This record gives sequence, C-alpha cells and structure tokens, in this order.
Amino acid sequence: MKFSLIICTYMRPEPLLKLLDSVQKQSLYPDEILIIDGSTNNLTESILNKDQFKELKYFLVAEENRGLTKQRNFGISKVANNIDVVCFLDDDTVLEPDYFKNLLDTYEQYPEALGVGGYISNEIQWIKVEENYSPKINEFYFDGWKRKEAARFVLRKKLGLDSDCLPGFSPSFSHARSVAFLPPCDKIYEAELLMGGVSSFKKQVLDKFQFSTYFEGYGLYEDADFCLRVAKTGKLFLNTKAKLNHYHEASGRPNQYLYGKMIVRNGWYVWRVKNPNPNWKDRFKWHSITGFLTILRFSNIFTTANRKQAFTETAGRIVGWFQILIK
Repeated sequence: MKFSLIICTYMRPEPLLKLLDSVQKQSLYPDEILIIDGSTNNLTESILNKDQFKELKYFLVAEENRGLTKQRNFGISKVANNIDVVCFLDDDTVLEPDYFKNLLDTYEQYPEALGVGGYISNEIQWIKVEENYSPKINEFYFDGWKRKEAARFVLRKKLGLDSDCLPGFSPSFSHARSVAFLPPCDKIYEAELLMGGVSSFKKQVLDKFQFSTYFEGYGLYEDADFCLRVAKTGKLFLNTKAKLNHYHEASGRPNQYLYGKMIVRNGWYVWRVKNPNPNWKDRFKWHSITGFLTILRFSNIFTTANRKQAFTETAGRIVGWFQILIK
C-alpha cells in the first residue's frame, strides 16, 4: 500500500521536528509527507530547511486556509493520485518504530476498513487483571485490564449518566467514552470514533468526505464529526498495537474561555450528527451531563491552583450553552 502522511501544524516548530525524527526511524516510511503550516511566522519553514527529510513537501497556507479542518482539507487536495491510504498526525506526537507498519497491517487484515486509528500509549496507566475482575466504583475495567476512573465518570455512574456503549462508540445522548478507554493489549477493536490526530483513512473515503469547516481554528471534536459521518457508510477500527506518544504541547491552543465554548457548542453539533432527532430522554441526558460537567469545572476554581483557567473555561461553557438554548 502506498500511503501519505499529512501533518497540520501551527506555531510548533520544535515539537514538529521531534515528530519528523520519529517518522525517519519508522520500519515503513511514507511515500509522501505533507506539512500544512498555518503559522503566522517562518520559524517552522526555517527549521525544516535545516534538515532534509525524504519525500517531504511543505505548504505555508494563507489565512483563508488556516485552521485545523481547513488545513486538513488543503492537505487532502495535495495528496498524490497513486496513494491508497492517508494518515494524519498531530504535530505534538512521537511515534514508536512500527507505528505505520502496524497501522497499515490493519487494512490487510480487515479489507473492509474505511479508516484505522493509532493508539496513544503514554497518557493512561493500565493494569492487567484477571478476567473475572470486579472493578471498584473508581475504576474502569475492560477486556482484562483496569485503569483509574476520572472523578467526572465516577459521578456520572452514580447519577446514572454513564455511556451505555462500548468505548469508541457514541450513545444516543452523546458524551461517549473515547478510544482512550481501550486497553494497551495489542488487539484491534472496531469503533466509530477515532482521534483525528492519530488516524488514517483510505484515499477513496477522502475523495467523498471532507472535514467540516464548522469547526474553526483549533477544531475541537472535528474528528468525531468526520468519523461519525464516515462510520455511517462502513467500518472503522483502532489498532492498539500501532502505538505513539502524545505530549499536548501548550503552544497553539485557544484560551480557556474559547475552549469552554467549543466544548459545549461543538459537542452539541457532534451529538446532532449522531442523533439528528433525539427523543426527550436523550435531550435530558445531554443537557444534564453538560450542566453537571460545567458545575464540576466551576468547582475547580476552589480545588485547583489554576483558578483563573477554571473560571474562564466555566464562563465559556455557560455562554456556549446559553447560545445553544437561545438558538
């Protein structure tokens, strides 16, 4: 299979260089690497000129093509015609040596796959347990593995608002458990939600589907929207053997107020992509969870050191929520 790698970047020259160094060490190297740069300076271009990476093509986009979804669509338009699979990576990730090999092997094992996601291995600590293990309220158990449960999920369990779907699938009231709730067991799982920054799709899929420009700038949940639309036409998979690390670089992210608005407004949009005509129970659950998470974030003003961030994000969530209710 011939495959292309698209990396959309914004004001992150050093993390991008670390990613490209890990790409060079891959057991299977991309047939082309497209860097789509939305930066407002030339630092990324300058640092790339110092290193010669094979098959790399650099594009500095104008303002009208700046923003994650626009940059991805721009990158797709530049992919060579003979490419079979297009891979996407966030610019603050670092790959393990067999990442691409294991990712593309999935398409060989599952020819019906329209897309395959990689697995972020450095964010969650999982523990292997016996198969008949009974998890505690503050634990999440899946397929012989357990991990510590975040406070918001513990409370959602107690309130009867937890997801009723497997990880990687969205319930009718949204607020899913992501593929991060799949264990590092080297298995391949079917899913309908992949993380956009560690994903891949067949070129024929990208000839039919584009990333929605509803998700401006940082583009929170743009991957969920895209995957849900694609999953309605075929199968998506996540290969936990295709491992990489994600370092969540702070530069290039929106302020907490805008981030809070995105969480609610973009989350509502994705919910309606999955469930265009929700019944009263789904509506009640979506708004209940949204309100509960807003209150939980507000409480961080008194329980964490980052009080200003907690306050501004809470304000953004409330404003976004009222905008939805009014419209």
